[in-house]
Amino acid sequence: MLKNYFKIAIAVLMRRKFFTFLSLFGISFTITILMVMTAFIDKVVNDNYPDKKRDRSLYISRMELRGKESMNSSGLSYYYIDHYISKMKTPVKVAISSGFGSTNTYVNNRKIVINYKYANAAFWEVLDFDFIEGKPFSKQQEDNAERVTVISEDMKKEYFGDDDTPAVGKYIEADDIKYRVCGVVKSLPITSYLLYADIFLPITTSKTRLDADKGYMGNYNAIVLAKTSADVPKMKKEYDGIVAKLPIPGKEWDHLYSHADSYIEGYVRTGNETRSGMVYAITAITLFALFIMLLPTLNLVNVNITRIMERSSEIGVRKAFGASSKTLVYQFLVENLILTFLGGTIGVVLSLVVMYFINQARLIANLNLGLNFTVLGYTILTCIIFGLLSGVYPAWRMSKLNVVTALKA
Repeated sequence: MLKNYFKIAIAVLMRRKFFTFLSLFGISFTITILMVMTAFIDKVVNDNYPDKKRDRSLYISRMELRGKESMNSSGLSYYYIDHYISKMKTPVKVAISSGFGSTNTYVNNRKIVINYKYANAAFWEVLDFDFIEGKPFSKQQEDNAERVTVISEDMKKEYFGDDDTPAVGKYIEADDIKYRVCGVVKSLPITSYLLYADIFLPITTSKTRLDADKGYMGNYNAIVLAKTSADVPKMKKEYDGIVAKLPIPGKEWDHLYSHADSYIEGYVRTGNETRSGMVYAITAITLFALFIMLLPTLNLVNVNITRIMERSSEIGVRKAFGASSKTLVYQFLVENLILTFLGGTIGVVLSLVVMYFINQARLIANLNLGLNFTVLGYTILTCIIFGLLSGVYPAWRMSKLNVVTALKA
């Protein structure tokens, strides 16, 4: 029976090509948008290179001061991290790094923009960068403020050219200072904003004295690593206790906020430190997805109703020969599901094509989108649900057609 329904569905689709095109376009276009969007979100949020210990890590990147008439939000000072966070008892390691800054340098009369970041030696122990050459700078090199650097693979190509000559041991100039390359790591996309840089420098080589500012706020952030994932709640509680006891710096402020977040919580925190932003992010994505899927559903309902009106004589004949309303409804729903699946399949193929061209265009360097099979599974499920929803009302209308009226149409 399903084979007959499939033949009928294909015949109906081929009979009115314009309506078929509209339906397939609506479904496939929607699927393409959703697949590309989720691939981007998945890459940004779930890609764990080089941050492979997220289950044991908490991220402390911001502090907010609030008063009755003012608010100030910023990263953390090195003093604050060294004085409060580094002395926490639960973490086994504390990675410290700055936000990235930019400087220009010239190689063979060619300007190169270098994004640099300062980091401590523990940064390389908390994170698992893939070293293509060499190794990270050591604690001793950090303590001695040696002018060494770890550079990204992209910067190696940009600065030294595409040849396979090792970059380790060579010198790279940034901000009028020469640094000896000690390691080359796989590049990161800029969306990994806490970790991204072209070159990584020992934190002690910063031009600004680390102990110059005794305030809380600055340009640094910390990743605290617990011994086991079971210690993460304890680590979070310990930091909350530290923040609760912090003296508020200045009479203009009456509240101080800072949080040790999971990676996702830290990523979506809106800037308002009283809320993590998770609820807003999930609500916004869900509403957007529902809105995008609602449009082809309504389109399908309209197209299906029009198609029913065209097939009313066929329906009348089948009813006259004894076909029940239940059989006709079942047939119509199957036809609609076949149409939806065809649209879904085209949408998946289009998604792969769009992601391929986005990756080739390198709109965001090192951000390579890929098909997420979990999302693909949900997409297929969504196709089934919306295929049924868009077919139920037209099928119900069809089942209510009077035989005589249908035959006269």
